[in-house]
Amino acid sequence: MRIDLMAGATTAAVARSVAPAPTILVFDSGLGGLTVLEQVRRARPDAAYVYAADDAAFPYGRLSEPVLVERVLGVMERLLGLHAPDLVVVACNTASTLVLPALRQRFATPFVGVVPPIKPAAEATRSRVVSLLATPGTVARAYTHELVETYASACAVTLVGAPNLAGFAEAELAGQPVDDAALAREIAPCFVTLEDGRRTDVVCLACTHYPLLLARFRALAPWPVTWIDPAPAIARRVTQLIGPSPRALGRDDAPVLGAFTSGAGLTAPLRRSLEARGVGRVAVEAMPLGLQ
Repeated sequence: MRIDLMAGATTAAVARSVAPAPTILVFDSGLGGLTVLEQVRRARPDAAYVYAADDAAFPYGRLSEPVLVERVLGVMERLLGLHAPDLVVVACNTASTLVLPALRQRFATPFVGVVPPIKPAAEATRSRVVSLLATPGTVARAYTHELVETYASACAVTLVGAPNLAGFAEAELAGQPVDDAALAREIAPCFVTLEDGRRTDVVCLACTHYPLLLARFRALAPWPVTWIDPAPAIARRVTQLIGPSPRALGRDDAPVLGAFTSGAGLTAPLRRSLEARGVGRVAVEAMPLGLQ
């Protein structure tokens, strides 16, 4: 049975327990969750935010499922103890699809996950030719195939597992962008022309890192398509659970703490990129990845 990654908890139960100015923790293996943080901050500018990156274990796709579950549970236990958030957004497709049930079973804090945006893609397409751009692990996962069967069975769906894009996005933020040719090779399989002349008109981004490169995707695409980012839907779910902002505030009113489990890649250019995205304070809460 497919789990509801964005369920979190019942709206009434969460709303009763959340402070007027809640603390929201956004969690990812690296920097992709910054795209989700941006949308959630727009929806709740009054909240206090922690952006937690488990960079010691990045990328999660290289870990076996048992190791990944144990890792995320251990990191989350520490984060919850340190920051006591009212709600956690797991802004990582890999962690959402594999670890959310275990997180919800172990911790009382409500969790919201990331869903590959197959359903809105199927609703938006006119040609009924859709591509899903994801990591190889997400493409291979049964959850993704079930989403396609449930919501896009009337479409021709191409699943594209891009092996390098998440790393390219991290490099972009660190001031070391890859060249156009390398980026174009990663997205090229998304653009499909069928024998009847129909071609891809919607590409859904099923990794939170990918919207960091969206401007370049648009410039390199062989023809215009609609790019679907799941982050706005996640922000809407957060406000459904904890309510809308009670007052209009500027984005600078919500300080963001960046918490990293390694910090090895925190160069000066990356710190500037983080500050530009609202992460004004950075702390390293060292938690090395131990693999057998």
